[in-house]
Amino acid sequence: MMREEIVFGPIHSRRLGSSLGINVLPEKGKLCNFDCIYCECGWNRDGRGDTRLPSASDLRNALEAKLSACAGEGIGIDSITFSGDGEPTLNPDFPEMVDITLELRDRYFPDARVSVLSNATMVHRDAVFEALRKVDNPILKIDAPTTRLARLINRPAPGYRVERVVEALKRFEGNFVLQTMFLRSDSFDSSSPEVLQGWMDIVRTLRPREIMVYTIDRATPQEGLSKFTVEEMRGLLAPLAEEGFNLQIRG
Repeated sequence: MMREEIVFGPIHSRRLGSSLGINVLPEKGKLCNFDCIYCECGWNRDGRGDTRLPSASDLRNALEAKLSACAGEGIGIDSITFSGDGEPTLNPDFPEMVDITLELRDRYFPDARVSVLSNATMVHRDAVFEALRKVDNPILKIDAPTTRLARLINRPAPGYRVERVVEALKRFEGNFVLQTMFLRSDSFDSSSPEVLQGWMDIVRTLRPREIMVYTIDRATPQEGLSKFTVEEMRGLLAPLAEEGFNLQIRG
């Protein structure tokens, strides 16, 4: 499902409420350093028809027009969310775009929260880290506790290491949201003891202020993937709940 506008929605998000989306990636393509087997936008190879990245001024013009229209029509916005077709922090203007979004949010919808959905691969870069610290909800992904498993689920660009991401996320000192997809295939299972325990160890190390655990909700580019029920996930995460972690579980 490609987003063909810089600003789209608002749409109802099962995690964020009435969410106005921001796509700072090619309007008719996909740009990501992951190629997740469950991505609703499809495989990277199918999104190469457009490579133009919007600029900071493109975002300012599109976002101001949309926010002004929504305010004038009385349309509520709970979250302004960087998502789009791939990894938003790959846009070199991302830090400036965050500043623009915060400025316009304060002008038009001061109660809305600014969120960024990211795979956390660029957090080691100071400019990206500082930008993510400014937003209300830096929602950062770790789907697998090992690099080997991440290669199966996320199919990252060369050089990705889970350990490097964990080290980078420590800089938030817990002030971020950890997002994790639970799913099964013939070759892995998020609930298997070694996978689940390894992921829980990462959670205990990072101590995020909130943990969003969800499962497949739409068609996936790879066939043969299975989802979890909310009840299954709640049972698997019971130890973390008992330890006082703030868990949001979505089917």
